[in-house]
Amino acid sequence: MKIYTKTGDKGTTSLIYGSRVAKNDALVEAYGTCDEANSMIGVALSFIQNEFFEEKETVLQAFHQIQTTLFHVGAELATPAGKEVKWKLEDSEITKLENLIDEWDAQLPSLQNFILPSGHPAGATLHVARTIVRRAERSAVSIGDSVSPLVLAYLNRLSDFLFVAARFVNLRLGQKEKGLHAE
Repeated sequence: MKIYTKTGDKGTTSLIYGSRVAKNDALVEAYGTCDEANSMIGVALSFIQNEFFEEKETVLQAFHQIQTTLFHVGAELATPAGKEVKWKLEDSEITKLENLIDEWDAQLPSLQNFILPSGHPAGATLHVARTIVRRAERSAVSIGDSVSPLVLAYLNRLSDFLFVAARFVNLRLGQKEKGLHAE
C-alpha cells in the first residue's frame, strides 16, 4: 500500500465510507485536531521513556489506552452522519478517565491558585496536549447535533485528565509547580 494516493491534491479528503469533503470541513478540523492532540501525547510519552519513577509503567499503559481511544474518537468524527460508526466510543472510556483523574489527583497537593503550564518536558507537553484537546472539543461542538454526546464528554474529560496527568508527572519527576501570582 502506498502512503500517497494523490486523491487529496485538490484540497479534498475522504471520510469513513468514502464520501469526500474539503480538507477544511468542520469534521476534518475536529478529527485532525484529535490527531494533533494524540501526537502531542506521544511527544510527552517520549520524554517519559528515559525517566524513572515508580508509576512509570502504569502511566505509559494508561496513555496507550487513551491514545487508542482518541483514535476511536477521531473515527466517530470522521464517520458521516447517519452511517454506522465502526469503532464506537463507550461510556466505560469516560469512566476510566474519571477513575484515573480521581486516583492521580488524590496524590497531588491541593491547588491554592492557578498554575502556569511548565515543569518537566513531559509535564509541559501534556499541558500543550490539554489545550489541543480543548480546541478539538470546540471544533466538535461547532459541528452540531450530529456529534455523539459521548465524544463531547470524552474530550471534555480528557482535557481534565491531561491537566491532572501533567501535574502528576511533574510531581513524580521532581518538578515544582509555578503558581500564577498577581504582580
